[in-house]
Amino acid sequence: MLPTHGRYEYSGWPGRTPYAWPGGAALAVYLGVNLEHFAFGEGLGAELAAGGPQPDVLNFAWRDYGNRVGAWRLLQALDELRLPATVLLNSAMYDYAPELLAAHRARGDELAGHGRTNSERQSILPEADEAKLIAESTAAITRHEGTPPRGWLSPWIAESRATPDLLVEAGYTYSMNWCADDAPIWMSTRAGRLLAMPYPQEVNDIPAIAGRKDGAADFADLILDDFHERLHQVRDGMAQVMGIALHPYIIGQPHRMRHLRRALAEIAQHRDAVWITTAGAIFDHVAALPPGVVPGSEWVA
Repeated sequence: MLPTHGRYEYSGWPGRTPYAWPGGAALAVYLGVNLEHFAFGEGLGAELAAGGPQPDVLNFAWRDYGNRVGAWRLLQALDELRLPATVLLNSAMYDYAPELLAAHRARGDELAGHGRTNSERQSILPEADEAKLIAESTAAITRHEGTPPRGWLSPWIAESRATPDLLVEAGYTYSMNWCADDAPIWMSTRAGRLLAMPYPQEVNDIPAIAGRKDGAADFADLILDDFHERLHQVRDGMAQVMGIALHPYIIGQPHRMRHLRRALAEIAQHRDAVWITTAGAIFDHVAALPPGVVPGSEWVA
């Protein structure tokens, strides 16, 4: 027998119990906007080009462009198209760019936990230190927003074997780390259940643009192909979640923003047929469904 995680059981797509999103929609769409801050001269960070010895000014400044310029351009597009967002937040952003977070707060966007900084990876920490990382990030969001975050995406989507347990113990109700399904599923932890919220590793500008080197038009087409294929698929009555993962230092470049706006405008034209929402609102809807509807609800306490 292969080792297993023990967090959920297998549930194939056919044969699941159908359910709908608010308004009878079968497709929910949310935007995951990653607001990240990085240490200068040390630690992890995505690269535009192969970095040299630290301090790696080229790549640090490229990432910082996202907070100084790209995120504001993205906000403008979201306002123009009347689109909500789930902000995946490094808590270090409160000290670095508080006015950017104030702008998202004023829009009513959801703020979810995304660690302290993407310069570190929580999966390599001893359990006590990982719990401290989660607690410090959570406390900062709670202090500034007045309510604790409910969702979590680990920096670099890195987990230790204890991460789901620690998240529930810290008060989290959903995690975006497990990209194993097109619909939410319940996971088991030592402290109770945790919802695995679909988070995209394909419709995501880091693997698409920084990884595969797709062009701006290619990424916009990828978003729309994913969207329209899902609209075709959900005719079977099975509800799906489509996430779009965005990083302002990548997508906020002018030549990419032009194509992203094209894709998001087309999705917005379907707002009467699909549910354009936040990850937290998706959690609320799923949590209210009867037992046995969502995979895992029949066996996860």
